[in-house]
Amino acid sequence: MPKPSPIELEFSRKYDLDHAQHYLHKHRDGLARRLSHWRDVQVARHALKLADEPNLVLDLPCGAGRFWPMLCEQPNRVILAADNSADMIATARAAQPPEVVARINSFRTSAFDIDLGANAVDCIFCIRLLHHIESAEHRVAVLREFHRVSRDSVIVSLWVDGNYKAWKRGRLEERRAAEGRATQNQNRFVVPRAVIEGEFRQAGFEIIGHLDFLPGYAMWRTYVLRKEA
Repeated sequence: MPKPSPIELEFSRKYDLDHAQHYLHKHRDGLARRLSHWRDVQVARHALKLADEPNLVLDLPCGAGRFWPMLCEQPNRVILAADNSADMIATARAAQPPEVVARINSFRTSAFDIDLGANAVDCIFCIRLLHHIESAEHRVAVLREFHRVSRDSVIVSLWVDGNYKAWKRGRLEERRAAEGRATQNQNRFVVPRAVIEGEFRQAGFEIIGHLDFLPGYAMWRTYVLRKEA
């Protein structure tokens, strides 16, 4: 029986070369974004420590490679980097420092159907993907694929409730709906913490810890997960 085609979500189709270039530069545009990137890297570095500094890491989706220099801080770490967009990978390899790129093994693949065998890496490092996925069924499908490919841990970030920005966003969406101008083509979603944490367990993970971008204020939360025995 032929293998079914992997799921492809609408938002993933926008990452052409122009969008990849925009994504590369937006995290360098202005003081606020540079500070945000600094905090993202700080959180990611701490998350890797909670995951016991994994030696073989898959960065998926790797985007424009903005976490590659941080991942390379461990001299013995082996880094695989993958994205659904070939243009994103090409942009990352052209933009990041040559000494960093030399340590990166990159390939194109889908988070729903990763082109690696079972237990292939120590850790999957997945930043800024799950907040694009509205369907619980699709999120669990990604998490189960991560469970298959990682032999130990997974680091994921997404938008969660229980903070000021999520409350403010909820109020805005309620107002738009009441006025009959609900957002079209929305591709970013807040997931209740209880829901996503239940999905982690459903996929076979336990939560080692979590890190908030700005506790009580920002929607971004990074979870460190470990495969249950």
